[in-house]
Amino acid sequence: MRPRSTWLIPVLAVLVLVAQDSGQQSAPASSPAPGPTVPAPQASTVPSAPNPSPAPLQPASTAKAASPDDESVATIRRTVNEVNVVFTVTDKHGHYVKDLKKDDFKIIDDNKPVDRISSFVNQTDLPLEVGLLVDASNSVRDRFTFEQESAVEFLNQTIRPHYDTAFVVGFDVTPEVTEDFTDNTEALSRGVRALRPGGGTAMFDALYFACRDKLLKQPHKGPVRRAIVLLSDGEDNQSHVTREEAIEMAQRAEVIVYTISTNISGMKGRGDKVLERIADATGGRAFFPFQIRDVADAFAEIQDELRSQYALSYKPADFKADGHYRTIEIVALDHKSLRVRSRRGYYAPAQ
Repeated sequence: MRPRSTWLIPVLAVLVLVAQDSGQQSAPASSPAPGPTVPAPQASTVPSAPNPSPAPLQPASTAKAASPDDESVATIRRTVNEVNVVFTVTDKHGHYVKDLKKDDFKIIDDNKPVDRISSFVNQTDLPLEVGLLVDASNSVRDRFTFEQESAVEFLNQTIRPHYDTAFVVGFDVTPEVTEDFTDNTEALSRGVRALRPGGGTAMFDALYFACRDKLLKQPHKGPVRRAIVLLSDGEDNQSHVTREEAIEMAQRAEVIVYTISTNISGMKGRGDKVLERIADATGGRAFFPFQIRDVADAFAEIQDELRSQYALSYKPADFKADGHYRTIEIVALDHKSLRVRSRRGYYAPAQ
């Protein structure tokens, strides 16, 4: 018999060779094998495979750093550069003028003529999204029931099933949605009749809420006209936002605000001036029915105006996505006696 140390040597040698071979096979998984260094190919030289699914939306910070040649960025720019305006034209007697053409108007955006008008439609029949905001504070208690019935009649005459939608908000200290978006006029009527007067008045908060949390967030498949009918005496003593903040939110949501004063004293008060300011800034109209039976007439005129408007889209000159407020002026050429009423401006999107 050979000594143990003699036959152990070949066995140990085999084990060492097996270990070395195993280590060489697993080495690429952890570190490159020794040899000349080959530089990795540049990303621009490798064609990327087509991606059948759309790329996920990037955060704002990533979008800023994107290349100007990026197709998705270009698409976004084309979208934000298009401004949509709904406006009304009346003659010196206050009658609606409905037969004008695109060439009858000059559009001035931020004090500069626009590059081009991309679309123009008269007597627009776009679907309506209407918010009815009813002041339910103690100050309107005496005439509240009549105003409710006038509002019900307005909704019944204005909202078309399967086409328009509306919602009802009553407000005193806080806004309360008594009927959400629907085309069911019976449900809207129940929402109006469910309102009960009482408490203080937070009108600016209610307008801000209706624009930001209702109209601005309402999904829709195509273009719509957003409008709010605000029934109040204009006196606000409880709001957390200011009048101008409420107006700014309406402008951002592209909402036309029609105001109907509940002041029947026979004299315009401080609240009436507030209602005028809100309507004027958003392209709407303020109504002052000093007799209670005139409230129904005011609702009827709003309904008529909603069916007697023009809509156009245009591309501004020297547009900058800087979040600044830009003014809008629409002039009826060769028709000095005509009055054009639209929103006064809009906020450009911020990058």
